[in-house]
Formats: sequence, structure tokens, C-alpha cells
Amino acid sequence: MNPASRPVATPAAGEKASLIGLSREEMVDALRSHGVAERQLKMRVSQIWHWLYVRGVSDFADMLNISRELRELLSERFSIARPEIAEEQISNDGTRKWLIRFPSRGAGRPVEIETVYIPEEGRGTLCISSQVGCTLTCTFCHTGTQKLVRNLTAEEILAQLLIARDRLGDFPDRDTPVGMIAPAEGRKVSNIVMMGMGEPLYNFENVKKALLIASDGDGLSLSKRRITLSTSGVVPEIARAGNEIGVMLAISLHAVRDELRDELVPINRKYPLAELLAACRAYPGVSNARRITFEYVMLKGVNDSLADARDLVRLLKGIPAKINLIPFNPWPGSVHECSDWEQIEAFSDFVNHAGYASPIRTPRGRDISAACGQLKSESERMRKTDRLAMEAAMIAGHGAD
Repeated sequence: MNPASRPVATPAAGEKASLIGLSREEMVDALRSHGVAERQLKMRVSQIWHWLYVRGVSDFADMLNISRELRELLSERFSIARPEIAEEQISNDGTRKWLIRFPSRGAGRPVEIETVYIPEEGRGTLCISSQVGCTLTCTFCHTGTQKLVRNLTAEEILAQLLIARDRLGDFPDRDTPVGMIAPAEGRKVSNIVMMGMGEPLYNFENVKKALLIASDGDGLSLSKRRITLSTSGVVPEIARAGNEIGVMLAISLHAVRDELRDELVPINRKYPLAELLAACRAYPGVSNARRITFEYVMLKGVNDSLADARDLVRLLKGIPAKINLIPFNPWPGSVHECSDWEQIEAFSDFVNHAGYASPIRTPRGRDISAACGQLKSESERMRKTDRLAMEAAMIAGHGAD
């Protein structure tokens, strides 16, 4: 099955439909179908939108400017409840990882995904998943060892952001947990990155809907310049992402030659480097103020030579770009090793001297397997020996500047 057409979860008979993840037009239709008067629809949707995305309520009873009769109707017909947090882990560096369990949605079993929060002095970045599992089998990524189970719905993508803001005290009138590491001022979640489990552009419509709601000025109101979508190179959808979503773009590059990228990032066999970079040069809105981030995992003896650095600079010539160098994060069964730190610094210096910002991403959350390339849930059937070997290993990325 084409991963882009993999079915998403739908409510089973008897399950309440969720209002979270609906566009305003869809919410109007939902309320109309349950008897809300036509003259009230626009006002009621505006009220509900505010309660969901500005106030962060998860119970219709808390929508205090809506009549009790309508609140009871909404509660009877719809859901705005959060999914279950199956596990929360907190790293020594303040990184937080949540294992989130979504209901079965009918015939299937409950599924689990991971979401990671990375606090820094000036910002807090939430790494969001778009699929349960992944189809891309990149050799350095633990998520790629988990078969694709299904796409996440827009509701399930947004739920990750809502849960994080709940847990961090990031909605009005909420308290931040005592001792939590978070930005001292402003929002606790200031940036989001679609860099978690899955390939976002293979779940385009749900990712689009969720990110447009996340950036809606009357709701969650995140700036599109603080939202980064990372793709391994689904070339036909890159221009659509720029035109229809308008967020920042990141490319999981990791190699400068087709023969090596074919091995590390197998989607390259379908969309080779020349096609990928042409799509980047044509990305709507790309400029020095809206640079594309190229992610480059540092693999010892594989892609970390100064010749690779030279070829990387040549490859990206003419593209407003920043190169994030990612020290490889090991996981059980991986065939790769992280490059030596001196080599990573030499690589970075070469790229910097050529005129490209080339920060080395500080590994975060390694002690809870929350670092880049380490996410993996248990939403698949595995042999007991495999499960025991992997049970501790479950990507966070950094937000682009």
C-alpha cells in the first residue's frame, strides 16, 4: 500500500466524534447536523474554538459562556478529551518524553506514539509525531525499524501539542510544575517541529490541517516561522507544503552522493538528490530570512570526512540554508557509530568557513532514549526477543531559529 494513502483512524459506531482537529467549516457542519440554530453557528464555533485552543479546556462543562443546554448536547454528542499518557519520562537535562496512547478507533488495537519536549533558555521545542511507525527504513533511525501501523489524524497530531501545554502549565490559569526546566519567559512551547515518528509528507492532509490550526491567530497562535516540517525527501509534496501550509522546511539529507544516500535514506532511490535540491531551490518563500534547514547525522567513517563537507557546500550552493550537524544517537542493534567529536568540529568549521551556519546539535534526552533518531513505540507485533532488546529505546529535534 502506498504510505500516502494508508488509512487513518475513524470513530467506530457508537464512539463520539471529536471536535479537536476540525476546521471551522467542519465544526459548523458538525453543530448544524446536531440541531444548533443556523443564526448561532458562527458565534458558537468561535466560542468553542476559543475554549479549545486559547483556554485549553478538555471538558465541555468548563465552557462557561455557553448555555448549559448546549453544553449538555455537546457532551452527549462530541468529545474533546485528551488521550491517555501511558508513560512520562524526564531526562537529567530537563527533556521530557511522553508515550501517548490513542484508542483503537474500531476494529484495531490502541496505538502508541512518542512526543518529546526540549527546553532551552530562550525557547521550548516540541517534537511531534505524524505516523505510528514509518515506512522509510533509514539505517540510522530507530523509528524506521518499526513498521507503519497507520497515519495519525489531525486530532491526534494536535493532541500532542495540547497534552504538552497541559503538562507544562502553558495554558492560561495553569501552574507550571515545580522544578520543571523551561524558558523563564513567554510560552513553554514556543516552537514545534514535525520531526517525530513518521514521514509528515506521507500524511499530508492531516499534517496540513493540524498545522493550520496550530498557527491560527485566534487559537494556539504559533508563528509559522516557529513551526518546522522535516521530510526525508518526498519531492512531489514539498512545493505543496510551502504553498498550502507555509511553515519552515527541514530536509533529512545525511549524504552528499546518491549511492550513499540510497543506502542511508532509501527514499533517495525514488527522488534522488538532483530532484530533491531542485525542489528546495523552488520552495515557496525560501530566502535568507527563511532558510531551509538541512539535517546531517554524523556517522563515523561513513559521511563525516572533509571531502564530504566540501561536497556538501557544493551541493547546497545557491540555497539559503543552515546545516544542523547531529551526532549519531545509538540504539540497540544499530550498525553505525557516532563520529569522533574532533571530526564533527572539523566538519562544522569547514562548512562555517564556507559561509553556512553549521551548528552541532547538542544531544538531548539520551538517558531516556528521546534523542534524535531514537523514538519507537510498541504498536506492532514483535518477537519477544526483539521486544526485550528494544524496550528501552524509543527523535527529538531542535526547532529552527
